[in-house]
Amino acid sequence: MTKTKKETSKTLASLAGKVLQDDKSSQKAKKLAGSVLSQRETKKKK
Repeated sequence: MTKTKKETSKTLASLAGKVLQDDKSSQKAKKLAGSVLSQRETKKKK
């Protein structure tokens, strides 16, 4: 079985960041946003 690499899009990651910054966001929303951001690939520094 082959493994497929799944990443969160830049747009969705940006939206998740806004949810985390919003004081009015629920704990469930923040937990989900954190999960989304954890799936975002980061650029590696050389």
